[in-house]
Amino acid sequence: MAAPAENPSDASPHRFPDGGSWRTEIPSCEGPEVLAVVLKEAARLDLPVHRISQGSGVWMLSDDEITEMTGACAERGIELCLFTGPRGSWDIGASTRTESGGSGLRARGHDALAGCVEDALRATALGVRCLLVADEGVLWCLHRLRAQGVLPADTTFKVSALVGPVNPAAYAVHERLGADSVNVPSDLTLAHLTEIRRASAAPMDLYVEAPDDLGGYVRMYEAAELIRRGAPLYLKFGLSKAPGFYPYGAHMRDTMLASARERVRRGRLTLDLLARLGADGGMSPLGSRLPGPLHRFPVTDLPGTGPSVTGPAVTDPPVTDLATASPAVVPSPKD
Repeated sequence: MAAPAENPSDASPHRFPDGGSWRTEIPSCEGPEVLAVVLKEAARLDLPVHRISQGSGVWMLSDDEITEMTGACAERGIELCLFTGPRGSWDIGASTRTESGGSGLRARGHDALAGCVEDALRATALGVRCLLVADEGVLWCLHRLRAQGVLPADTTFKVSALVGPVNPAAYAVHERLGADSVNVPSDLTLAHLTEIRRASAAPMDLYVEAPDDLGGYVRMYEAAELIRRGAPLYLKFGLSKAPGFYPYGAHMRDTMLASARERVRRGRLTLDLLARLGADGGMSPLGSRLPGPLHRFPVTDLPGTGPSVTGPAVTDPPVTDLATASPAVVPSPKD
């Protein structure tokens, strides 16, 4: 039985600035030992890795650990992304433990916001150039610090799956607040990805396999279509049926190391599937990390502000309804 023909209008017109349509990410690398296991397994299985991310937070790592991780990733041209903390789920506030989830994983109060900024300053001073955020206010604050030159101009900000936007308007707002990539929930449909791509060209992160606390979805057979609809896209290789690890410590070592190896294996399985389907082309060159031109809200009240080298800001066209914005708001490098 023949499959339905692809609709060209569904395809994303956008790409990474290097011309690639997809990159790879291994999450939950919680320290140097876990990172070493991931790098060794990736070499053994010949898995290309563009980004490695950590979830427990900068404050859960020593300076020596961060320096070791940045060095190992730099040697291989891999982007290292560390989480800014603290966050709502570890706070003394009770609302995150209610059935509604309260304010979610956001930074609660000025002190938590200050802690996230301190993490960002410390991490970038040690050579980290990608930071994970789970709060819109933290994102805007860090973007302003980047514009002011307090944070390095080539620092990129990745919005966590813990607060991922689920509609085109919300996605575009995160882009304008300073996000350089945005992790959307893995339960979005293919049509949802197309809708987002008609409003924003900001790189998208998506768990091909999501942890249980994010739904446990396994979408390997959709990987080719996820790329076609969602490009520029980071294929993120999580692991279902595994325990939560945040905040990680030595008491969880054996399970974490085994899970790290399996995440790499899941990535290899996904890329093998893409190859069998003839859909493994279009990967960004290894060592690529910058997002290209993105839309930003104006930052006009800071001295000495200028464009970030992560990509120049793009002026918005007059749009009365973001949901009806043209799919070519930000041109593809191939346009």
